[in-house]
Amino acid sequence: MNSVKGVVFDLDGTLVDSSLDFDAMRRDMGLALDSSILEEVERMGGIRAERCRKVLERHELEGARRAVLIEGVASFLQHLDFHGIRKAIVTRNSRPMAELMLSQCGLRFDWMITREDGPAKPDPWSILSICEGWMLRPDQVAMVGDFRFDIECGIAAGARTVFFTRGRDHRSLPGLEKADYALESFSQPKELLAGFGLPG
Repeated sequence: MNSVKGVVFDLDGTLVDSSLDFDAMRRDMGLALDSSILEEVERMGGIRAERCRKVLERHELEGARRAVLIEGVASFLQHLDFHGIRKAIVTRNSRPMAELMLSQCGLRFDWMITREDGPAKPDPWSILSICEGWMLRPDQVAMVGDFRFDIECGIAAGARTVFFTRGRDHRSLPGLEKADYALESFSQPKELLAGFGLPG
């Protein structure tokens, strides 16, 4: 298997924690608790869709302002930098909120794709666009995220996939069984780095 030459990260819940309450967001929008928020709002029209977008923006802004860096992320990113591994972010957040979270947590990425830029995860467009820009094959890239959409996006693109479990009960994580790797903590990534072809 080829060594990983680029890593694409989800943002919220993977690199930073904004403590977004998605169930509260759905309740405020009048959506079913098992619904996918962006897709549901996209299907709406007129005044209701506009109202839901404002609810989404309010929750995201509150979350971005309280965002904190997840433990171990800074050293993990430094390790990738040391070995010349390219890094990018693909997020379903809006660009203003994503940029605010990055600023809040002291992170900088050369490349970030947000929901305004094209089809959102789990559509593979974002990863394929990054691979093209990096001039790498998808199998030379890994997608790291904390939700099934991240894994589905990576699989559809042909990338390696890493489910960031963060100590959660594995039985509560749909899509984990499809991922190439499960990562419990960025503070203990040796097995993952070995899978990437990198020293720990």
